Amino acid sequence: MLHAVTRYRGRTTNLWLKLEQENPFGSIKDRVAYSLLASIFESGVLCGGIIESTSGNLGVALARYSQICGVEFTAVVDPRTSRKLVRQMRSADAKIVEVTIPDETGGYLLSRMAYIRDRLAGGDLLVWPNQYENPANPRAHSEGTAPEIASAVPHGELDVFLGVSTGGTVRGFTDYVERNSLSWRCIAVDEVGSVALGGLPATRSLNGIGASRTSSFVSGQDCLNVKVTAAEAVAACDWVASELGVRVGGSSGAAVAGALRWVGEGLGAEHVVVVCPDGGDRYEDTIYSPGWRRAKELTARSEMEFPEVCSSRVVDNSLVLI
Repeated sequence: MLHAVTRYRGRTTNLWLKLEQENPFGSIKDRVAYSLLASIFESGVLCGGIIESTSGNLGVALARYSQICGVEFTAVVDPRTSRKLVRQMRSADAKIVEVTIPDETGGYLLSRMAYIRDRLAGGDLLVWPNQYENPANPRAHSEGTAPEIASAVPHGELDVFLGVSTGGTVRGFTDYVERNSLSWRCIAVDEVGSVALGGLPATRSLNGIGASRTSSFVSGQDCLNVKVTAAEAVAACDWVASELGVRVGGSSGAAVAGALRWVGEGLGAEHVVVVCPDGGDRYEDTIYSPGWRRAKELTARSEMEFPEVCSSRVVDNSLVLI
């Protein structure tokens, strides 16, 4: 984890970044992939392989774990999936299927899921872990990610900011907090235009956060939440890189932007944790590309105000697999 003491408008906040890019295969989805596969193997289901819809990170982790286990893996991706991550999946012997027809919301998630359902209905002996509904998804965080934060951050009131796509991370943290009666507030961060927490769909620019379907794990009615724009996420990525010396991914930037807005409005606790799903190495052709920013009209400087960083240090960021 990266711990920074920040000051904004005379108020000091301890900002903690949980850097999931330090996991074996580079993202928070390492945990989910491990948990999903474990749930399949423990069930005793015989299969001719695994198939899953992915925007990138989960596909890489599933490909690597499947390769280790000697199981065939098919990744269902779309044109927005990072070509770098697709290459990583292929290098782990994954089969790649790219769905190119957008769904009714303008995204590809529903189209990817429809493809999988068609494959299964056609008699393929494949198993779909279904990260969107499988309780093994939130369990990866209630038994792994959240306890790690509890062991690293001082006890007491804590605000935890979590990007939302499937909603599994938010659900897992919420379950952990309720089970242990902690004074944590879990705040879901989503991109404007996403319907993961409800609302109307609109064009989105970020990958790895948001969704074109509502989450099966959490809704906007039962959790604190904040929506940020792609411009705010990009600005936050730049701030983390320049002030804290580390590059984080777009969904991480969105979560940081949500946390800083929260703090700026005087709502934050003394300790604020942002779970950063992955690193900037996976976004060289998007978030950190001047050409991509121009194409998305994200070159203008965001009006976000950022705090002063008084000091920063690195603390243990170990991975616990269940």
